[in-house]
Order: sequence, then C-alpha cells, then structure tokens
Amino acid sequence: MTKIVFMGTPDFSVPILRQVIADGYEVIGVVTQPDRPVGRKKVLTPPPVKVEALKHGIPVFQPEKIRNPEELSKILELKPDLIVTAAFGQILPKELLEAPKYGCINVHASLLPELRGGAPIHYAILQGKKKTGITIMYMVEKLDAGDMLTKVEVPITEEDTVGTLHDKLSIAGAKLLSETLPLLIEGKLKATPQNDSEATFAPNIKREQEKINWSKTGTEIYNQIRGLNPWPVAFTTLNGQVIKIWKAEKVIVSKSHEPGSIINIEHDGITVSSGDGVAIKILELQPSGKTKMSSEQFLRGAGSKLSIGMKLGD
Repeated sequence: MTKIVFMGTPDFSVPILRQVIADGYEVIGVVTQPDRPVGRKKVLTPPPVKVEALKHGIPVFQPEKIRNPEELSKILELKPDLIVTAAFGQILPKELLEAPKYGCINVHASLLPELRGGAPIHYAILQGKKKTGITIMYMVEKLDAGDMLTKVEVPITEEDTVGTLHDKLSIAGAKLLSETLPLLIEGKLKATPQNDSEATFAPNIKREQEKINWSKTGTEIYNQIRGLNPWPVAFTTLNGQVIKIWKAEKVIVSKSHEPGSIINIEHDGITVSSGDGVAIKILELQPSGKTKMSSEQFLRGAGSKLSIGMKLGD
C-alpha cells in the first residue's frame, strides 16, 4: 500500500484529505500549520485539516517552520512513498522534495501557470475570469512552478464569490487527485513543464485591496465585492465610519453621477454610482461594530438617515 504524508491547512484541503483516505491509501501523517488564535477573543483554534486527521486517528505534525532540522527529520523518519500538499502554506525544502519515491505533488487552485501564489481563488474573481481550475503538479523550491501532471477547468459564474468558488474547486481538486494518483503511481503520467513567461501571480490580499475605489468601473467594483467575500470583505466609508460590503448587484444607469454618490434608495438596496454607467446596488452590508445585515435591515435602523446625493468613500 502506498504510504502518503498529506500536508494542508484550511477548509480547502479537507475534502482532498478525505478523498485520499477514502481511496484506501495509507496516510501515515498529516502536516499542518500550528493552532492559531481566532476571533476577537483570540481562542486558540486548530486548523481544519488537523481536526479531520484526528477524526481518523492520523498522527499530526504542526511545524512553525518545516525547514527547521528537528521538524524536518520527524517527517523524513516517516519514509513516505509520496507527499501530497493542498494549501499547506510553506515551501518545502529540497531534502524533503527529493525523499519520497513518487515525489511531492501539490493540488493548486488555478490553471497554472496562471495565478501562482496564496490567493488564486480571490484573483480569479477579482480579475473577472470566466474560468479557473485545478492543476496537480510536482513541487519544486519555487512558488507553484513545478511540472504539471493533470488539470481540470471549473467555470466561474457572475454570481460566484470566493466562498462558492472555493467549495467548487475543493471538490474538483479531490476528484482530480483521485483520478491522478493511480496513474502517477503506475508511471502512466508525463509531466509538462510550465511556461514561466506566461506566469501570473496571486499574492495574499493586502488591506489596500479591500477598500472600494468608486472611480473604478462598476464591473471592477462588483468583482472586488465578490472576490473578497467571505474573506476579507470589501469596504467603503460613510461619514468616516467603515462599512463592509458583502453582497451587491450591477445596475445599468443612463445618467452619469459623481463616483460614490448614492443615486437611489429602495427598500432592498442602496444604489451607488461608479466610474462608468454601471452602478452598484448594495444588498448586504456590515456597519462598523455590527453584524452582517441586509440593506433592508440597515435602512430600517441607522441607514434611515441616508439620502440621495450622500457620498461613500473618502
């Protein structure tokens, strides 16, 4: 039986780990990030992959840095035939990459060489792509640059958010890995090098990317709202107070207005002008210090003081 060490951390990795277990491989260890403080109360919380591994009685390793010689030796001592990673969050050292008989492979949430990096699902929506996918590749000591083994495309709809696309890609990744592993182990796959000249990158989201610039086109703003939902969530300001924008829709307008101006208030939404003829109707929002709510709820409370012509953003 092929002995596998699985490396992953967030929710994305869980269906993939489950599939490896369900397919009958011997998962001899799971490597994940250390428990981290979560929420306002900073409750020490295990990564989702650790929770899943413990359900199956699989030993869990949580190195702060996998390159630490002591931590590295623990994994090497397991003598895996194959290492499978999925959103692990650390680049593996050469010694580990070369140890398993079948190598180290990664389940990456983009159609490489597009969107290398830690936030490929966010950028697929932020950039308005109509499709993305999963690539399974060999790992190298460079970010998401290894030779590719298999791919599958996943369409992106106009309504997709990072949350919905994340779930689609996680399931697609589990299925593709299930199809790939037997072929890999039997030596029936030919790896294809990536064309580095075609590479694009998806670095982790920065705070400045979360703020809405109402001078951008309505489509760009709409994609920003979808591409940051449910994390970290796009925001704007009103009278100096931060308001997170969770959900919106595009509205075609015939008359131009100053970007960021409220141009319509209905019971179910607040329509704001952008830099072109596509306005943004806000449907769900979160005022500072409050929970997420519909625009209808907001307009019955603090939002009752809104009026047409008021401006969002600084």
